[in-house]
Amino acid sequence: MCTVTFVPAADKIYLTSNRDEKHWRSAGLPPAGYSFPSGKILFPKDGDAGGTWIAAHENGNAIIFLNGGRIRHTPAPPYRKSRGLILLDLIEGRPVYNSFLAVNLNNIEPFTAIIWDDGHLFECRWDGSQKIHQELSHTKPHIWSSVTLYDEEVISRRKQWFTAWLKKHPQPSQTDILHFHQFTGDGDQHNDLMMNRDGLVFTVSVTSMAITDQLVSMQYVDLQQKKTWHQDLVFEKSMVGR
Repeated sequence: MCTVTFVPAADKIYLTSNRDEKHWRSAGLPPAGYSFPSGKILFPKDGDAGGTWIAAHENGNAIIFLNGGRIRHTPAPPYRKSRGLILLDLIEGRPVYNSFLAVNLNNIEPFTAIIWDDGHLFECRWDGSQKIHQELSHTKPHIWSSVTLYDEEVISRRKQWFTAWLKKHPQPSQTDILHFHQFTGDGDQHNDLMMNRDGLVFTVSVTSMAITDQLVSMQYVDLQQKKTWHQDLVFEKSMVGR
């Protein structure tokens, strides 16, 4: 939930997330398709609360969460509901962006949601007191880093890494993007994309979605088990664009 990229390609878009977590959190479960009232949703499952940080719906929409809203906050539990369960509430809605605008987020920990909604890209932030949202260009690449872990200087440095990498990979594959998310940095383990802060907080997995107009192909790299899972979800044609 701490580093996210959006990369458009000729016939698909890529949404990829690094999950940085505290050492005491339970391991995540690899991606699977789960049935909900609105349809099937594909996501890796949080081992503690049962929510997720990244998901795709069979209607073609997708969403990723990062920890934190506009600025670093001091956690003040107990919260009414985990952010990972809020994500699932949002992606069940149609449009997802409207779900964010309508949902009650009182006593929910701050987060940033990157939403792919019927061919539109939105950045939606909840800072604990207000919602901040905007539509972004879906024809340009973007990178986000969690404000809870990275200050403005580090976030700017990561954007520079991303820009330099894109110059070398103008048409990257999903494999290229997964490599970027695992091996990019300047040797500072506290702030490289695959980070490790003295074994207390570290990157536990990388999840990438390649989304076409027919399906999402999800790659999940569990860095602790050193295993990779691949799961596809074919979109229900009657739902796409509806």
